[in-house]
Amino acid sequence: MLSPESTATVRATLPAVGAAISEITTLFYARMFADHPELERDLFNRGNQASGAQQQALAGAIAAYASLLVEQAQQHERGERGAAGPLLARIAHKHASLGITREQYQVVHTYLFAAIVEVLGEAVTPQVAAAWDEVYWLMAGELIALEARLYRTAGVEEGQVWQEMTVLARQQEARDAVSFTLRPADGGPAPAFRPGQYVSVAVRLPDGARQIRQYSLSTAPGESWRITVKRVHGQDGPAGEASGHLHRHLRAGDRLSVSHPFGDLVLEDGTGPLLLASAGIGCTPITGMLDHLVRTGSTRRVVAVHADRSPADHAHAGQLAELAAALPGAELHRWYEQDADGAGARPGLADLALVELPPGVTAYLCGPLPFMRAARADLLRRGVPAAAIRYEVFGPDLWLASV
Repeated sequence: MLSPESTATVRATLPAVGAAISEITTLFYARMFADHPELERDLFNRGNQASGAQQQALAGAIAAYASLLVEQAQQHERGERGAAGPLLARIAHKHASLGITREQYQVVHTYLFAAIVEVLGEAVTPQVAAAWDEVYWLMAGELIALEARLYRTAGVEEGQVWQEMTVLARQQEARDAVSFTLRPADGGPAPAFRPGQYVSVAVRLPDGARQIRQYSLSTAPGESWRITVKRVHGQDGPAGEASGHLHRHLRAGDRLSVSHPFGDLVLEDGTGPLLLASAGIGCTPITGMLDHLVRTGSTRRVVAVHADRSPADHAHAGQLAELAAALPGAELHRWYEQDADGAGARPGLADLALVELPPGVTAYLCGPLPFMRAARADLLRRGVPAAAIRYEVFGPDLWLASV
């Protein structure tokens, strides 16, 4: 917990730091990459850096965590559970999938605080610097502990998450989506995972850069894994370097460097009703969850919802219908912006208000942020508790940067 002295200082300076945090994080990345180009080349997503998404996500996480620390005392007095747990869990799982180690937190600290001093200048008194230093190391300490636990659970040493996988099969799943079935190169079974989790894939590009991306596991746990890769063409930002490379070059028999599975959006065991709602390539973890329910003979009430541009863009569309039909307590609702009539779906954007929800439902959401924000807002209006609404963000968590 933040010390009383630092709490007062952070509360007083949070508006100024918050107003400048985007400038601070932009300068931080520029200076760190200038001195450590290997981090930009081999660890950070160059597309997210170019679009500014990574800077926004870091700014949002820092501001959100500082605000939570300031509110923590009042929350504790009211007997409420703060929101830092889910926030840090998402970050820790992402870090573990990248193989982040505790030494890298010191590197970040050095450049982040140099950027704070440069941007805020004389406003950063020794007292202000000490308070924000305490914020950083509280956040870093919690993340380091969470990541150490994740590494132990995976049965690996800190940061040693990578393994060689062989591509067993390649399958076109939609107009711009291809799936790859993977198995460890040594011929053994793939490590276990929980339905909904993802893996990181390290792609060596022609210019020598090693770019890492996360892909959900789109089947139930078994002796092999399946990832589904959507090609990013770049109409609204940079074209996807890694997705384009995988689509162009990866074939059956090739090798791929893949992390152990991580991710905190996992299907919990139980008998309660479920809403599994996705849009676009967000169908991948949801497909894995449904596959798990079918393979385990579940009789849970399941409401499956998917929205997409068109049937041709909907990855695993046939499998989704088959899985929903195989579950005795499931129903499927689909929306397509184009060609909905021929596919037996509703036209336009998904509208959960048209879907009847069973009492006590737990919702899992995955897709673009506008879809998830609209879905979450509708669920809250209908009385679904916030704690029963879970979500997965592909890429930097910009939800935090906008709240």
